[in-house]
Amino acid sequence: MNKITQLFKIKYPIIQGGMIWVSGHKLASAVSNAGGLGLIGAGSMYPEVLREHIQKCKQETAKPFGVNVPMLYPNIEEIMKIIVEEDVKIVFTSAGNPKTWTSFLKEKGITVVHVVSSLAFALKAQEAGVDAVVVEGFEAGGHNGRDETTTLTLIPIVKEKVTIPVIAAGGIGTGRGMLAVMVLGADGVQVGSRFAASTESSAHDNFKQTIIEVKEGGTQLTLKELAPVRLIKNKFYNDVQSLYEKCPTKEELIDLLGRARAKRGMFEGDLVEGELEIGQIAGLINEIIPAEAIIVEMMNDLATAQKEVQHFDF
Repeated sequence: MNKITQLFKIKYPIIQGGMIWVSGHKLASAVSNAGGLGLIGAGSMYPEVLREHIQKCKQETAKPFGVNVPMLYPNIEEIMKIIVEEDVKIVFTSAGNPKTWTSFLKEKGITVVHVVSSLAFALKAQEAGVDAVVVEGFEAGGHNGRDETTTLTLIPIVKEKVTIPVIAAGGIGTGRGMLAVMVLGADGVQVGSRFAASTESSAHDNFKQTIIEVKEGGTQLTLKELAPVRLIKNKFYNDVQSLYEKCPTKEELIDLLGRARAKRGMFEGDLVEGELEIGQIAGLINEIIPAEAIIVEMMNDLATAQKEVQHFDF
């Protein structure tokens, strides 16, 4: 066992990203049952909806699972209360100051992991007392770091300076990618986009189909003035770029974004006006398969890559 499998009491050091509109109880329980760590994405759930997903996840798996909580969302106090009441053992926090909730959660016996996009944030998270950090590179889908530091660069930079376990995220969807980041110092991986295109993902079928059709160069990081997000290039993305040509104010960008764009795109399947968040790894995703098959595929690919590396002639 490595640090991550020991920390979470799981078989494989693979964590499924707690993505908004994608990561419900079906996906989280399927990943956990397959030996990884499933995460429920609280960011797109009202508090009582989150409670329902936690309860259903408990019914569907006896294995460890967790909840991902973006701290910039409203109802954060109620969400944390529900997490404690429902006896959730693992919480991943993101998009906020880790000091805000880490002590509260740790006092309840909860394992806490914080998602970061830079060394500075990783050090702050360690100082706040988290048990591990997810170090997310520029390649990732969803909300991202403004500095555009790639996973390949970020992992060794962070690993050199922190003492807590490091989980790599961003651009990882294969066993070979997993081996690469672990050679660079990661103790495990968090995988988002690959699981978004799984059978159990709560994403709309239109969005899943679009993921497997995306080619290299088909996504772009944008909206840095609000919260950097990597989007598939559709009409909404093109509208954003057209607005940028006019040097928009922050308020004009907010007005274009409007409300519920992500729900409209990823959950309701509006491929034209919806916000379609996905990582660069989508260029390597070619089929929609069950979460268990994804984990088996990744672990087999990892084993093959390890054998191939042994035969390299340096």
